[in-house]
Amino acid sequence: MTPLLADALEEYAEAHVTPLEPLLAENYDETFASLTSPGMIAGPVLGRLLRFLVAMSAPQLVLEIGTFSGYSALAMAGGLPAGGRIVTCELSPERADFARRYFERSPYGDLIDVRVGPALDTIAGLDGPFDFVFIDADKEGYTGYYEAVVPKLSPRGVIVADNTLAGGDVVAPVDERDRAIAAFNDHVQADPRTENVLLTVRDGVTVIRRVAGS
Repeated sequence: MTPLLADALEEYAEAHVTPLEPLLAENYDETFASLTSPGMIAGPVLGRLLRFLVAMSAPQLVLEIGTFSGYSALAMAGGLPAGGRIVTCELSPERADFARRYFERSPYGDLIDVRVGPALDTIAGLDGPFDFVFIDADKEGYTGYYEAVVPKLSPRGVIVADNTLAGGDVVAPVDERDRAIAAFNDHVQADPRTENVLLTVRDGVTVIRRVAGS
């Protein structure tokens, strides 16, 4: 697929997704105007997919690894059931502050708890169980995050991992980031505790759930 065609299809997909709230569109625009690496934002297609998955699974506790600008947390918060909440982990205090501004302006501010610091430390301090986990942080850390959360998943717990196609480079990794994602994909595929499907949404989205009895 040529880059031009890929761009056209991405625009087409975005035009055929039910829009999220105007606040998320504002967050999206300010992310690109103000933050470095703005392409890390989930965006409207993945944001709506996350809201669908949260709404369908009705989690009481969502764990997000990688807050960035807060877009994905806001998207998921809109699908929470009564009593549901999100703990979101962010290493950068500046990004955490950026996200908090939007959380405070939303109807979901009281439902989102931002934890600043290494995500593995935050996870170690949480009892769980996690009903829904979204992994979208440093790619070299994916396998470690996965291993930290699987033992704390609820029986029907779901993990969603972003960027699992690494721009297509998982087929023939060219750098450490690509190799880390390829290793993560292989690790998940070989894990008897879970089952998974890798979706070709944007840069690859893997959906993982516990196998009954594991």
